[in-house]
Amino acid sequence: MRHPLRAPKFLLPPQEEDVRNSAATIPTTILAVLAQVADEEGMAVEPWLAGLGLTRMQIDAAATRVSYRQAVIIIRRALRSLPFADIGLRVGSRQSLGTFGVLGLAMMTQRTFGEAMAIGIEHHPISGALMDLEFEKLDGGAGALLARPRARAETLLPFLCEELFSSSLVLCRSLLGPGFRLARLELTYPEPAYAAEYRRLFRCEVRFGAIHNRAVVDGQWLNMVLPTHHPVSAQQALAICREQSASLERQSDVVASVERMLRLQLQRHPRLGEIAAGLNLSERTLRRHLAACGQVFREIHDRIRTERALELLRAGALRIGEIGAAVGYSDPREFRRAFKRWTGAPPRAMQLSRHRAG
Repeated sequence: MRHPLRAPKFLLPPQEEDVRNSAATIPTTILAVLAQVADEEGMAVEPWLAGLGLTRMQIDAAATRVSYRQAVIIIRRALRSLPFADIGLRVGSRQSLGTFGVLGLAMMTQRTFGEAMAIGIEHHPISGALMDLEFEKLDGGAGALLARPRARAETLLPFLCEELFSSSLVLCRSLLGPGFRLARLELTYPEPAYAAEYRRLFRCEVRFGAIHNRAVVDGQWLNMVLPTHHPVSAQQALAICREQSASLERQSDVVASVERMLRLQLQRHPRLGEIAAGLNLSERTLRRHLAACGQVFREIHDRIRTERALELLRAGALRIGEIGAAVGYSDPREFRRAFKRWTGAPPRAMQLSRHRAG
């Protein structure tokens, strides 16, 4: 039986799911760790960010928020360039209780581990998690952390699960001590060549090709009283978590609305004031809302234009000037310069690459 913490977001209708994946509400926690790995390998991070309106400095900034789509693009690029098959395990294992911020504090001050686990699942979006989580009650008092990807991402699923479950393991051992171990770990994808790394890290039975992606926890752990329990701190930290969760939902609505209006008016090259008026907000208020989630209107506008221009280039039905006009540029030369600034390459090079691939 699944714990009714909230309606599962993976059941959202397609149009709402699309809006949620495009809204910039995700902290850059995972991306920052990926960037640290790249630094250690002497690899440049900037190519991962091309065309996304993001800089390396923003990836390391606590205030920055990215969309699920942006995060997926960056992770795909990172996986292609980093020389490790088990990069998800490495990224998750590098995290700590501090990585989870105020959510980690709220969890560690709860009375029992089961209560801490429920808080962590309910407020997981504020930690930068890239999967949707549920708590599932099992027979014999056991429970499970059930994880689902937000969208179809078969090729990324191993990374997403590795990062989630290994970082969660680090968190659990921070709360309960190094002796904590799962009853078993179940994963839906086939066993990878480095499966021994899973068993070394998790120290439990690992089942590949399973029905669900979930980590099963024995009831004895769920009922254990945490040594760091502190009622007053727990209430204070939980109040902050609730406010941050509510703020994320508000920001998601504003950013998604801005993106939706930009897509509808892209050819007209809408300004901030026009978008704000369409949302019944002042320019100042809209800027403040966007800044609260680490976003700038110009960067959102550039990202939407980049996405649309790339779509049209891949379709191959329009000339460069026509594509520029479709994203708000009356002068083809201005569009070429802007496109190169967004992606690092001129649109002509993208066309030639598409023709060669075909």
